[in-house]
Amino acid sequence: MRSPRPERIAATLPKAAAGTAAALLRGLRGARPRAVGRDDRGMSTAEYAVGTVTACAFAAVLFAILTSDEVRDVVTRIVTDALRIDG
Repeated sequence: MRSPRPERIAATLPKAAAGTAAALLRGLRGARPRAVGRDDRGMSTAEYAVGTVTACAFAAVLFAILTSDEVRDVVTRIVTDALRIDG
């Protein structure tokens, strides 16, 4: 639906308000396309929520892997071998 022309709306108002209304409507006409075409940089609240949940899930999986007995034994062996001094 097309918006009415500012001049047509201003013609229906008293003379004191006609100029102000026309100027306001001309300004509003150009505002909408700029807002719609604006480049949205950054994340919205929903994207932050999804990112936070994903990070927590990854942390839980990583914690489960690193605290398992097999991984603990491998890390202990690597550190022990690295610190061993053979004379």
